[in-house]
Amino acid sequence: MPESKDLPTRWDLIVVGAGPAGLAAAIYAARARLRTLVLDESVPGGQVKTTHKVSNYPGFPEDVRGKDLAAAFALQAERFGATIRRAVEITEHDLAGPVKRLVLDEEETVEAPAVVVATGARPRELGVPGEPRFKGRGISTCATCDGAYFDGKAIHVIGGGNSAVEESLFLTQFARKVTIVSRYDQLKAEAAIVEEALHHPRIEVVWHAEPRAFTGEGTLQGVRLEDLRTGALSEHPTDGVFVFIGHHPRADLVKGLVPVDERGFVRTGEDMSTPVPGLYVAGDLRAKPFRQITTAVADGTIAALAAQRYVKGLERHAAQVMSPPGPGGAVAETAGSPA
Repeated sequence: MPESKDLPTRWDLIVVGAGPAGLAAAIYAARARLRTLVLDESVPGGQVKTTHKVSNYPGFPEDVRGKDLAAAFALQAERFGATIRRAVEITEHDLAGPVKRLVLDEEETVEAPAVVVATGARPRELGVPGEPRFKGRGISTCATCDGAYFDGKAIHVIGGGNSAVEESLFLTQFARKVTIVSRYDQLKAEAAIVEEALHHPRIEVVWHAEPRAFTGEGTLQGVRLEDLRTGALSEHPTDGVFVFIGHHPRADLVKGLVPVDERGFVRTGEDMSTPVPGLYVAGDLRAKPFRQITTAVADGTIAALAAQRYVKGLERHAAQVMSPPGPGGAVAETAGSPA
């Protein structure tokens, strides 16, 4: 549906974040006839839209491009009636009360009895000298975004998990050589892609190593590595570095409202609920052992179903309170707390 900058003030459900968790929540909520608003600082898709290809999403026997899968999620949510506001900034918020309020771009206020926060996580930084200086000038966290700029170049990938190995394989389409830097003696990714990477003619691995500095004049020219077994430092020329070492939770909206684990990820109930009635958290922002597109979609589904039950419970409670006295002057029994 066409996007309007003049939004209604009142909604049944507001979803913050248009990644797989947020869009799955929007699909289920809108299909259940909840007036659903989705807010995102960018365009829909979250991290999926920057993923070169997705090979393990059910229903796609062939690989699907991340941006195409993200676009399909968004179109489906809009088809069921959800409104998606793109490129919006939440400048004020109050999610603690029975009515949750958010101010958008310092201009509009929207509110709802229920909110699903699905803001995900942002890439972790290494915190070594030269990283801020060369970010965007040789250092990247998005292979899909920047891989083509390194056509015919020799590059390094920092990390050894699924993202690092998957994106290393993707980068071989452009780079003449990809060197993976792993702090362990093995790659901690799915066996199938590890096997592919270790046998790829353009991929090499430096084991037991971590970056200690990035060097260069104007643009990135080298990475200094420490051998974690001996402490020895070595200089490695490079045309670019891609960093894939995990993510930090984007929990600013719920900071101080909800319990978090030692890394700052939000602890929720099995129904994605938090101690704040009507406030749910779904997707990569949650504390959980696995973070995949499928687990995010599952979170969003559960959050939407729980939010629907909560909102409908509020409506039933309000209707019973407002109903006229029954026979004999007895007032209809009121409901307790919404389920």
